[in-house]
Amino acid sequence: MSTEARDTIFIGKKPLMAYVTSTLIQLANLPAVNIKARGLSIGRAVDVAQIIARKTENAGYSIGNIRIGSESLESQDGRTRNVSTIEIEVKRNAG
Repeated sequence: MSTEARDTIFIGKKPLMAYVTSTLIQLANLPAVNIKARGLSIGRAVDVAQIIARKTENAGYSIGNIRIGSESLESQDGRTRNVSTIEIEVKRNAG
């Protein structure tokens, strides 16, 4: 395991601003933070990234790489199903 200073915020069912606050706290210490979500939480992850990039543009944050994909999960009835995933990088602008 590398000790690279890269943090990840996993989006779930908490209120939107809880994730915005958590991400901003991490960005105070790190140059970039990844916001990850899957399934129905993807919209919330996009909202978090947009709030940080738009509402705090004077603070110098922007959206970096965005990766989308899918994961195979086993549902409770034993079937395998695909769940969409997204990973959004929010970074501090240089300067």
